[in-house]
Amino acid sequence: MIKIYGMDTCPDCAYVKAQVKDKSGYELIDIGSHVKNLKAFLKLRDSSPVFDEARKNGYAGIPCFVLDDGTVTLSPEDAGLEPRPADEGLSCSIDGTGC
Repeated sequence: MIKIYGMDTCPDCAYVKAQVKDKSGYELIDIGSHVKNLKAFLKLRDSSPVFDEARKNGYAGIPCFVLDDGTVTLSPEDAGLEPRPADEGLSCSIDGTGC
């Protein structure tokens, strides 16, 4: 089961969520729906070098994928999914760009 950490208000997460709707093999975890989900995500984010670039650039690091073998990635392709097209604009950054 591939875990996907994200939020409904994130355009990249919404794009991924639409792809996995009604598909088995994926578990969507909304980090905004309960503090336990946020804590689980923050534990990953704080301990994995996968998030170094996201932190440096002010991104949350979602959607985040935890593959069946435990690999943590920010790449939808690694989870068998398509990324949101670049021509749809940037996602939100901490400085408000892309929102």
